[in-house]
Amino acid sequence: MSTADTLTLPPARRLPATAWGHLLLTETRMVVRDTSGLIVPIGFPALLMVMNGLGASGQQQLPSGVTVMNGIIMPLTLTMVVALIGVVNMPSFLATYRKYGILRGLAVTPARPVMILTAQMLVSLAQVLLGVGLMMAVGAAFFGVTLPQHLPWALLTGTLLIAAMYGIGTLIAAVAPTVNAGLALGLVAFFAMLAVGGGFGPTAELPTVLRTIGELLPYGAGTEALAATWAGEAPQGRDLAVLGGWAAVTGGLAARLFRWT
Repeated sequence: MSTADTLTLPPARRLPATAWGHLLLTETRMVVRDTSGLIVPIGFPALLMVMNGLGASGQQQLPSGVTVMNGIIMPLTLTMVVALIGVVNMPSFLATYRKYGILRGLAVTPARPVMILTAQMLVSLAQVLLGVGLMMAVGAAFFGVTLPQHLPWALLTGTLLIAAMYGIGTLIAAVAPTVNAGLALGLVAFFAMLAVGGGFGPTAELPTVLRTIGELLPYGAGTEALAATWAGEAPQGRDLAVLGGWAAVTGGLAARLFRWT
């Protein structure tokens, strides 16, 4: 066990708002200095929207009355973006901090794991919102994308989806011993959810067991819930419960298992 693992942390105390501000500012600067930290969350969603829009008959209508672009492509794209950023991109930053001893230095301050994880999530969330906003603007301008018909449910679903994907990401970041390990775990989790959640084709074509697994993972549940909101319907309670359950369990485990070194 390393020295950093055995050191006695300062007693927990409430930090002033300025401390949170400095922590968020530091996280923002570190992310901005990394090119992938800007291209992936902000540029990738717009690129994905253009590729999907050009490669599909987006104006064709589904039985629900919404277009293919709004009823299928938008829910899949949004879920994919949140999953990629939350599960793959964000954990790599915390793993990098561990590699270069930044977390070891923070271990001897009043900072607590939940503070570091929360700060990184908030900064990354700002990137997600910028990227999704740009994607929606491009979609509305060129591919007939509209806001979900049931916007309040869409906002709730989006919040739970982000919490679930970021919960998985923070859990990976909390335990990954190296940058490469964090990236590998994130990619495995991302593509596993993508494969059984409809990212590679309709889930109806999957075997029953895989389809059921996909419905119990955040990717499948998030896609189905968002699709319902675009059709003007309330999401199924099961889908919302799946998202909330993953967020609560993985987030709690991340704070508990967080490693400073």
